[in-house]
Amino acid sequence: MSDEILIIVTISVIIFTSPLLSRVLKIPTIPIEIMLGAFAVYFSFLVEHPILELVAELGFLYLMFLAGLEVDLRKLINIPSVILKKSLFYNVILFSLSAAITIYFKLGNIFIVTLPLISIGILAALKKEYGDVEWIRMAIVVGLIGEIVSIFALTTVSAMLEFGVTWEFYKTMLLFTVFMILMAILYKLFNNVVWWYPEIKTYLMPTEDNQEQDIRVSMAIFFVMIAVMIYLKLEVAFGAFIAGTFITTFFEHNKQLPHKLEHFGFGWLVPIFFIYVGSSFELEELFHDGLIVTAFLIVFAMIFIRLVASLLFIKEMGVNKFFMLGLSHSMPLTLLIAVTTLAYQSHAITQFYYYAFILASILEVLIVMIVIRILTNFLGIKKVKAS
Repeated sequence: MSDEILIIVTISVIIFTSPLLSRVLKIPTIPIEIMLGAFAVYFSFLVEHPILELVAELGFLYLMFLAGLEVDLRKLINIPSVILKKSLFYNVILFSLSAAITIYFKLGNIFIVTLPLISIGILAALKKEYGDVEWIRMAIVVGLIGEIVSIFALTTVSAMLEFGVTWEFYKTMLLFTVFMILMAILYKLFNNVVWWYPEIKTYLMPTEDNQEQDIRVSMAIFFVMIAVMIYLKLEVAFGAFIAGTFITTFFEHNKQLPHKLEHFGFGWLVPIFFIYVGSSFELEELFHDGLIVTAFLIVFAMIFIRLVASLLFIKEMGVNKFFMLGLSHSMPLTLLIAVTTLAYQSHAITQFYYYAFILASILEVLIVMIVIRILTNFLGIKKVKAS
């Protein structure tokens, strides 16, 4: 059997069986997909292949796109000032505690950036699991601010590791800043245009549509933003995220579109990414001296600093739910893997720490998803059936 056929069959089996195992084991689907991916590569059912890597990368970008769909910029602009200030201070606490831990334990400077990373990509999966509940809505709002900070940190680290502190580094950062300003101007211009000519929205996405034009427009925006970010040599995931926010912000009249896009993504594309994440870790490395302990310490540190920072939101979320915000931000799987991969390729960290971070990113999803499941059941936190 050729590698291509084996990969297709293996991925198909994992995608099909993961929800079934999830119901039986009472474990969220994502950790199961990651674990099955690790076992599949261990038993040689999955092998390295450029097509698999490409589809997995597309799955990651689509997950970021879905995360963007959760953010309506018009509502974000109207965030109460107290929440905005607390969200910014939340990130200050994360980076401060990260710096303190790094200095105290004499770790590499890369830890200052990696420990506070926030990615709300997994929050899209949590919303699919638990519905549109209060603590997820708050986590998305606060997480959006954190993700912007994390994307800026990722862009900075990526440029610094690639170019060093040279003119090319400053050029990349200047380009990123200019891009953000231009995007803000574009949002403002388009907002004014659709305000004066609201029929543009229904023309692009008709109410009665038998050509799936809403999906076509969404995918066009998605891939155009990816192409722009590749051309500018900026973080592609951020472009996918922006595409999602654009669609939610300006095409709010199409209420079914987010659900259609979610069903498409979580049905097959996003699971391939999680399977690939599991396959990126070699199970033999678990026996490397001290690796598991180091990975658990990283997990503990990342969860700890977020739980401390989430104390800021006791008033808004209550004593029995504020920690859900910290937990939901403790799974920056995609950005963590991205940053550590860049650091390893540029020799900023050793192979040992590279594997430790990869294992930690997987353990975080496993531990936090299970803990959230237990807490929602034990504390009787309301769960809304996702539509």
